[in-house]
Amino acid sequence: MNDVALVTGANKGIGKEIVHQLALRGSTAYLGARDPERGRAAVEDLNDGGELDIRYVQLDVTDPGSVEAAVRRIEAETGRLDVLVNNAGVAAEWGVPTTDVTAAQLREVYEVNVFGVVTVTSACLPLLRRSPNPRIVNMSSGLASVGLLSDPASPVAARGTLAYSTSKAALNAMTLLYAEALRADGIKVNATSPGLVPTDGNAGAAFPRGDRTTADGAAVPVLLATIPADGPTGTFRGPDSFDEIIPW
Repeated sequence: MNDVALVTGANKGIGKEIVHQLALRGSTAYLGARDPERGRAAVEDLNDGGELDIRYVQLDVTDPGSVEAAVRRIEAETGRLDVLVNNAGVAAEWGVPTTDVTAAQLREVYEVNVFGVVTVTSACLPLLRRSPNPRIVNMSSGLASVGLLSDPASPVAARGTLAYSTSKAALNAMTLLYAEALRADGIKVNATSPGLVPTDGNAGAAFPRGDRTTADGAAVPVLLATIPADGPTGTFRGPDSFDEIIPW
């Protein structure tokens, strides 16, 4: 039985590559994106003449109605969900000094990176509970590691951004809480960092964005999305290896 997967924020960048890699492994992969034109274009680009089962679904993580409609469609077409990758994320303050970041910028970022994850996860739980091997992967960041942020010698402490870093730190805490709460249901919940991959999301970053490809960034998330039923839960992994554990 092939997996059914949903990836949010997937019309470009790392999310798009995660969809592609899951589909290449035989999954029915739903590519979630806000904009229908961009979402369908991404599916057309990836579908390789129709050989892969990649399906666009309109999904705005900040709109509960959109999320509910997406889940209803997946239920109607497949009856279950095996993999949820919470990939959609934004940053609002690259290059802005910590003391100049506004509450409005925090709200903008938290709306997607925190509240959006809760909205999508809550809506998907009934379908995930129907899976024989349900998995949730939360796309976090090394910039969220409180352990690294607390070390003045760490480059993460210097690069940290108030809205983005704290929103992903909240996501990490949510990962642990969901992992424990869903343990009895057999739902494995893990977080991962893709590393420094140049994307539209960090185009304004005040630090080097690295030279990793989207395939590099997608590697560990895809491994977490395809772990067996006895795989790990409540871990923060990557970006260079599945065995690499990032401090919370």
